[in-house]
Formats: sequence, structure tokens, C-alpha cells
Amino acid sequence: MEYSFLKTYNLFLLAVFFLVLVDTLALAKHAGITRHYKFNIQMQNVTRLCQTKNIVTVNGQFPGPRIIAREGDRLVIKVVNNVQYNVTIHWHGVRQLRSGWADGPAYIAQCPIQTGQSYVYNFSITGQRGTLFWHAHISWLRVTLYGPIVILPKKGVAYPFPQPFKEVPILFGEWWKADVEKIISQALQTGGAPNISDAYTINGLPGILYNCSANDTFKLKVKPGKTYLLRLVNAALNDELFFSIANHSLTVVEVDAVYVKQFKANTILITPGQTTNVLLKAKHFHPNATFLIAARPYATGPASFDNSTTTGILEYHQPSTNTKKSNKFPLLKPKLPIFNDTAFATSFVKKIRSLANAKFPANVPKKVDKHFFFTVGLGLNPCPQNQTCQGPNNTKLAASVNNISFVQPNVALLQSHYFNQSKGVYTTDFPVNPPFKFNYTGNPPNNMFVTTGTKVVMLPYNTSVELVMQDTSIISAESHPLHLHGFNFFVVGQGFGNYNSSKDPANFNLVDPAERNTVGVPSGGWVAIRFLADNPGVWFMHCHLEVHTSWGLKMAWMVMDGKGSKQKLPPPPADLPNC
Repeated sequence: MEYSFLKTYNLFLLAVFFLVLVDTLALAKHAGITRHYKFNIQMQNVTRLCQTKNIVTVNGQFPGPRIIAREGDRLVIKVVNNVQYNVTIHWHGVRQLRSGWADGPAYIAQCPIQTGQSYVYNFSITGQRGTLFWHAHISWLRVTLYGPIVILPKKGVAYPFPQPFKEVPILFGEWWKADVEKIISQALQTGGAPNISDAYTINGLPGILYNCSANDTFKLKVKPGKTYLLRLVNAALNDELFFSIANHSLTVVEVDAVYVKQFKANTILITPGQTTNVLLKAKHFHPNATFLIAARPYATGPASFDNSTTTGILEYHQPSTNTKKSNKFPLLKPKLPIFNDTAFATSFVKKIRSLANAKFPANVPKKVDKHFFFTVGLGLNPCPQNQTCQGPNNTKLAASVNNISFVQPNVALLQSHYFNQSKGVYTTDFPVNPPFKFNYTGNPPNNMFVTTGTKVVMLPYNTSVELVMQDTSIISAESHPLHLHGFNFFVVGQGFGNYNSSKDPANFNLVDPAERNTVGVPSGGWVAIRFLADNPGVWFMHCHLEVHTSWGLKMAWMVMDGKGSKQKLPPPPADLPNC
């Protein structure tokens, strides 16, 4: 009797052990690992457009190194500053759940890393997979300090689309022959618009349409019949871009590291700060041609812009029997929309929808706790006494949210908030609505001057927010790609003209809206977004056209701690830089 009881008990223990083992192995399969990277910020000579220039780089690479992780991994990235400039790095689009100290925007999340100093960015990738990117987040240094972040699904988890034969990051950038730090510093001093770029680039290369750039051209070699995943990143400073490949259709499968309902497109629109994954299916035969890959600007404002085109070349691997060299093949060119084709831009954006299925739900806040209405646009500052300024009628150009042009503090907002030292740093009276009403997209008011200040919006933990952002025609209507740190949001509605709070919400999409971290406020129109403030900390929101950010089109959301231990911002790391 005792023997049989022991035997049964041992079998029971064995079964429990086996179940625990299976469970542990399953967890281990999905448990993240810690990945370490070292970023040495250093100067490097680089030649483009017949000119050699000393630029700021990570590890001497331009564009910078690729960061690869899986969903659930922890990243520990040590940044060592060996250059004359203050530096910070932002991990654009990473949720940074309770890790706001690692978010990166200078004087918002941290004081900058000074020359000779270092800082370790330590954060986890939670519930995200896809393409994001990292870039400098101080002054205009991101012009050369940027690189891709590739987040793979957890081990053993497939993409919700066919497994590609190969994955290729394609980063769009902007290149100036002159020193970009001097350009923006001079523009801010004189109050005029900064000089435009000399070229756009694909993976750091301008392409054959620019002087001296025949050898500085990105080449994509493909095999017939294979499918390629192109991870597109717009890291340009000031320009939204149209992108196309001659005679090839692209299938959009993801934006801003969120899977979307697939749709085919010959041309992609991508604003600075946005990422888009597309599938490229190579033709089943060897075409006796090469195909131009091209990107050029979508521009809606009156200001001059770099109206040039960056190109790469798509080549097919030729069978050894074909003796004809591919450079002897005709080069076919794509047809891109004209620079101000807002109709195309609008129809493209409307096609982007969340998967909104059981595996990848769209958790759109259905109930709204707080409504905000923000005007975003340009404005003016008076010219200082005894100075001549280059803005309209001897003024300085500015930009604002609800007519407040944000003044960068001298210490980091997150530290001030965490240690309750707000006095003299920021105030919490950022307006919920514009300070005065006017016909936002009609004739501008007589007074175009902005007010200045360091104001934030305070939100209790877990507040559901609806924010309508309205473009204005002050100086000029213009498309503004707005980026929110620390959150993804749902784009529930958009339209042209002035937002109508009694009519427009009836048309909101609360079922499968696009989920993003950067959205274009349409030129002469509005966009409505919703998000849940479930991430304690101080989160920057700004236009991703760098010139507008420099002029003050930025603000911050201060999300308070919740009651639970997992709802509070942990203390800062010991090596957090001082101002």
C-alpha cells in the first residue's frame, strides 16, 4: 500500500516537474535577453558632393550602426561623448515604459552628455516589434547622428505576412555642404529661415542625379521572384518625402512599428520621424533593365525648400549566361507626385489602418477623460532692440502650440518634476484651448506675435486623452508632422478647414484607426488623436520638422505617478548627466 502510494506520489511530482519544465522552457523561449552596445560619439571626415566635411558620427559610421533586438529584450547602450558638442540620443518610437530617464530629448528627459562624459541608456522593448530609429535630440545634430532600430518578433513568432527572403533598412537623410550647427545658430540669431539642404540621401548616399555622386549611389540587388522587406525611415531634418521604385509595386505592412492592414502602393509618403515597412516582390524573370529608386519632397509651405531628388538603383542578379553588363541596360524612372500634391498625401494616409484583430488589437480609448484642442503653426517674435531681423517686417520667425512658443529650460524637466523643483523651471498652466479664437485656416489675425514660456500639461495616471491639432494659416498653412514621446496614439480623424467639435467626431474611426508615434497635421486642416496616459514621466511633443522645433513648436505632457508600484517612475540612474 505504502509502496503504491509512494509510486503515485513520485509520478505526481514527476508530472509537476515536467509541467514546470515545459512552462519554464516556454517562458525562456519568449523571455528577453540583454543586449549591450557602445556608441562612441566622434568626428569623422566624410566626402559627399565633391566636398569633404568633418561630421559628428557614432563609431565613425554614417549613417550610424543598426540596433537589433527582439520584442521583450533589454537594451543597454553606453554613449561616450568625444566631440565638442553636448549630445543626447533619443530612441524614437520606443515606448520607454517607466524608463523616461532613457528617452533622450535634451533639457526634457535629461541634461546633455557633455564633452568627455558618458551616459548609459537602459530600457526594455515592451510590446513592440518593427522598425524604429535612434537619433540625436539636441540642436540639429541628428543631421548625421541617426541609425535604424530593428525590433524582431519574439523567437518563434512569425510576421503576419510572408517571411521575406531578405530585410533591407533604407534611411532617408538630408545633407548640407556647410556646417549645420552654424546654419541654425545664425538663423535663430537673425530670425530668418535657415539655408536649405544641398541633397537628400538614401543610406547616406545622394545618388546619380547630384554632382560627383555616381559612385555615391545606394544599390539594391535582388533575385527574381524573391520578396524583400524594406524598412523605410525618414531621418531627414525638414522634409516629408515621396518614395517610389520604377515599375515595382510596394505592399505596406507596418508603420511606426505597428502592423497595418496590407495595401499596395506605387508611391509611399513618409514624414520625418515616421517609419514604414514595405514588401517588394521582385519580378519572376530577369528584366533587361535597371530601376531607379527615388525620393523627393512633399512640401506645402511658402518657404523655399530643397527640390532635388535622391536616387538608388535596383538591379537584378543576372544569370551567368547573360553576358550583357547591367550598366548597359536602360534605366527606368518612377513617376513621383508633384511637390505639393496634398490630394495624393491625403489618400495615402487614409489607407493606413490597424490590424485590429485578436492577436493585434487596436485598444482605442472609447471613453475620453480630457479633451484638448491645440493650434499648431507659425508666428512671429519682435526683433530685439538695436538689431535688424530677417523675418517679415523686421521680426523673427517663430512657431507655437496654442500660441505658446516653448522656451527650453536650463535644467531637465524630468529631474525638476521628480524632485519637486519646478519653481523657476516650468509652470503647469499650458492652455487646453487656443487663448483666443479666430478663423484658423482663413485670413490670419492682425496680431501674429506668439507668447513664450515653459509650460506643460499635467495628466493624472491613466487619463484617456483626445487631442485635436489644428493647423493655422498664420504666415502660411503647412503640414506639420507631430511626434509624441513615450506613447503610441490612435489617429481617429482628420480633415481640412477648421475642426468642428459638434459635427466632426461623428465620423471618427474608433474601430481600426492607424496607431502611430508621428502624424502629419494636414496643411490647412486638423487631425484628432487619442491615447492613454499610462506612462509616468515627462513626455515631449513637437513638430519633427527640425526648423519648427527650433522656432518653438513643442510642448510637454507631465504624467503623474499612479498608486501601484508598477505605476511609478523609478529614481534616476546614478550616471544621469548634470546640466
